[in-house]
Amino acid sequence: MTTKRNEVFSWIRTILFAVIIAFLIRAFLFTNYIVEGDSMLPTMHHGDRLVVNKLVYKLYEPERFDVIVFHATSQADYIKRIIGLPGDHIEYKNDVLYINGEPYDEPFLDEMKMNGERLTHDFTLQQIIGKETVPENTVFVLGDNRRNSTDSRNLGVIPFDQIVGEVNVKYWPFADLEFYH
Repeated sequence: MTTKRNEVFSWIRTILFAVIIAFLIRAFLFTNYIVEGDSMLPTMHHGDRLVVNKLVYKLYEPERFDVIVFHATSQADYIKRIIGLPGDHIEYKNDVLYINGEPYDEPFLDEMKMNGERLTHDFTLQQIIGKETVPENTVFVLGDNRRNSTDSRNLGVIPFDQIVGEVNVKYWPFADLEFYH
């Protein structure tokens, strides 16, 4: 009888330990995210499932072109691509991204450019946020589907403390498995 009771308690402890470890991993290291909408086409599609690394920006600064999840409102998290870092001057002119006066290639947009229509209307950071450069401790983000994205052009810059984390893996649909950065 005691052997059976010990075995039951052993299983309970093991399951409880596994639940606690899973909770800690989800709370502090990684979380999952389901893409809603088409703002990140062609990179990500509605319904794609992602792994978001919550720890990376506690150890390192965000990098240009990282794909991140952030708190856009108190009820909604958005997924976008970092375009501008603190101190950057951002401008779009004739569908070309200029950062600090230098043109930047955005190969992740090539698939969207095939029909010849403009992806991004001309703007300067001054027109969007009323400042010449991205303020300290913030990033400027855009969706890859520039014609259909609520991003820094509407929301303004995103404070570091609103960033949930960096997208590391697209795991579903499994046929589209992809690792980022």
